[in-house]
Amino acid sequence: MKRFYNDIKKYWYFCRYSAKSDLKAEVANSYLNWIWWILEPLCNMLVYYFIFSNILKSSKEYYIIFIYSALLMWTFFNKNVIYSIKSIRMNKGIVTKVYVPKFILLLSNMILNGIKLGISLLILQVFMIFMHVPVNGNILYFFVSYIVMFLFTFGCGTIFMHFGVFIDDLGYAIAILLNMMFYLSGIFYDIETTMAAPLGSIIARANPMAFLINSMRNALLYETAPDLTLMGIWFLVSVILCAIGVRIIYKYENSYVKVV
Repeated sequence: MKRFYNDIKKYWYFCRYSAKSDLKAEVANSYLNWIWWILEPLCNMLVYYFIFSNILKSSKEYYIIFIYSALLMWTFFNKNVIYSIKSIRMNKGIVTKVYVPKFILLLSNMILNGIKLGISLLILQVFMIFMHVPVNGNILYFFVSYIVMFLFTFGCGTIFMHFGVFIDDLGYAIAILLNMMFYLSGIFYDIETTMAAPLGSIIARANPMAFLINSMRNALLYETAPDLTLMGIWFLVSVILCAIGVRIIYKYENSYVKVV
């Protein structure tokens, strides 16, 4: 734990610099620059909103925010997990020439996507103000849900980062798993009320992203607190995953150079 803390402190500047450089590189040859970071989830939201509100006749209150808020959380998780699998190979030049704790590569990418997320959350706030969404003290659980999601993402990412070095096909398998997880996370529908009981309730609690998205959304839109016991369980699971992932990387990171 002490080594992890010291490495975060030591390489924090590298994380920020790397994230800043990647942000600049993404928009270097783009006419719309950072606007694309908003357009991507916004366009996806409009597609799902059109399909489910007009074709499938969803009557969910604040439905456009219902979808958009879920897409933002899912996109952050999805992008970082996919990146983690190939991050060592993608950064071969850094890995083979200088020593950097390998989880720093993932942390840098999370900062990058976190900046994009922050911009999109400002747009979400505008939506809420425009639609007069009521807010009470339970809004604090919105941030709690995101904290647990960040930890869960980092934990999964560090583990996949390790195995991604040695298993070339892992990216394909995880892509399929994430695709299934996407449709079972209630991005554009309420799992518990849409699926037949008790399946909907089981998935809403056993799927971490489904639980976190639902908790975040209920706090944001419907002034409702999450299941704190289950939130505590997923927080503990996330911390354990982080500990396992960081420990594995510390133990095997010297062998990554030989593989890549």
